[in-house]
This record gives sequence, structure tokens and C-alpha cells, in this order.
Amino acid sequence: MVAVIMLNQTGRKPVKQILPLFLSKWPSPRKFAAFAGEQEVKDVIWSLGMVNVRYTRLKRMTQDYLIWDMKDATMLYGIGQYGSESYRIFFKNERFEPEDKELRKYLGY
Repeated sequence: MVAVIMLNQTGRKPVKQILPLFLSKWPSPRKFAAFAGEQEVKDVIWSLGMVNVRYTRLKRMTQDYLIWDMKDATMLYGIGQYGSESYRIFFKNERFEPEDKELRKYLGY
């Protein structure tokens, strides 16, 4: 879900550069919630743009994630249709025709 927030209005290439660093610093939602300081997070995600928006989404989504029932990803702050469809495809292994054009292309629709 972190990648979904990072991909919002950003291409995949910058996210592919930032995501490994982010996950090495905070490898779990609990670690991110407990140890991620605002400025440190903003420094890591700065090159993606929309730093204040992304920081808020990451923090609030993480808080939601810690109590989430793992059913509907749209219940997580900042996660919309693309994130929900991605979760269903890649984590729940559901097979359906997604509405998102990139996911449709990935699945061969």
C-alpha cells in the first residue's frame, strides 16, 4: 500500500528508486508507525513531490492498516480503486477484469 501512495501522480521509475530505501528504514507498518519521524520521511520521499500530502497519507494509512480487517483496501486512508484492485490481484490472488488501465494491461485484458 505504501507503493500505491507513492505512485499517486508519479511514474513508476522514481518510485522504484525510493521504495527500497523507504522499506529498508521502515520494514513493517509497526516500525513506520513507531519510529518514522516527519522530517525523516519527508527527506526520503522528497523527490516524488507532494511531500506533505504523501506524508499525511502514509501516516494515516499506516494507522488504519494496523487495525484493518484485510478485506477492503479502500478502507485504508488514501487508497482508492487502483490500490484496492492491486490488493485483490496481488495479495488475495483474485481473478477479475479490473477497471484500472495499467492493471488491465498487466493482466492482458
